[in-house]
Amino acid sequence: MSKGERTKTKSQSAREKIKAQQAEARAREKRRRVVAYTTASVVAVAAVGLGVWYAASTSRSEEAGAALAPVTVQPDGSVVMANAGVAAPVVDIYEDFQCPACKELERVSGPTFKNLAAEGKAKVVFHPITIFSQEPTKSNSVRAGSAARCIADGKQWMAFHDLLYKNQPPESEVGFTADQLKQWGKDAGVTDPGFDACVTSNKNADAQLAFSKKVSEEQKLDHTPTVKLNGTEIDNPVLFSPSQLRDEITKAAK
Repeated sequence: MSKGERTKTKSQSAREKIKAQQAEARAREKRRRVVAYTTASVVAVAAVGLGVWYAASTSRSEEAGAALAPVTVQPDGSVVMANAGVAAPVVDIYEDFQCPACKELERVSGPTFKNLAAEGKAKVVFHPITIFSQEPTKSNSVRAGSAARCIADGKQWMAFHDLLYKNQPPESEVGFTADQLKQWGKDAGVTDPGFDACVTSNKNADAQLAFSKKVSEEQKLDHTPTVKLNGTEIDNPVLFSPSQLRDEITKAAK
């Protein structure tokens, strides 16, 4: 082999070696990227999973305890649920029995309010009002609120309160009829012999409307539910997240 041929062979060998090294480098970089992408995907999936878990855990309703704090019906139609001697923090619940969002609040966070009162960590005050101005929702609400005012016993009132939400009619339909309200009163354990007549006559309708107007103006209410903690409205994301709601109220108790 001539000197020129040997030089040419060495040059080809060097180029082939360089190409091989470059190919190997590209292969390593590809493997690195695959590992990086896979790792990032796993982390992203884990983060999404953690977010879903957190959202589910904070929105999970509590189980209501077997015992309620004492419930006292006030002369103005508001209702206090609190253990003896518990005066703060005060949780004011402004609700309308015909309001779908109020029904959802009762479903999601109602047990939390009851439990906090039973644990002596809050004084909970219910203010059943009529906020609707259009029919048939207005009349539905007035009949329900008027019927609730026919009950003087706190425990019976609370049972009736819960049944009203459980059986809430659609907003577009006439509901909360006298016959229905009387039956739910029996289901709630109401024993007052004057209850049926009170419901049938819609005896407390004017009082319900007057109370609603007074409370709405004083509290500057434009929606239900409105829940205030020591006079400050609780934001909806907290209100409909039982664990966050519990944290906010218990912090106010310290």
